[in-house]
Amino acid sequence: MKAVELRQKSVDELKSELTENLKEQFKLRMQQAAGQLSRPSEMKRVRLEIARIKTILSEKKVAGK
Repeated sequence: MKAVELRQKSVDELKSELTENLKEQFKLRMQQAAGQLSRPSEMKRVRLEIARIKTILSEKKVAGK
């Protein structure tokens, strides 16, 4: 999801999105440890998505929303 789309969401929606991405990251790490990860690029995609969400959450916190 792009940053523009994430900025339109509320803080609660962003937190739930963050939780989902953290769960997905955990699943991907377990697959990687077991040698079953079919698309290693998914790890990077999820990690960047988590970083985007955290950045936007901190922006909203600073802005007082």
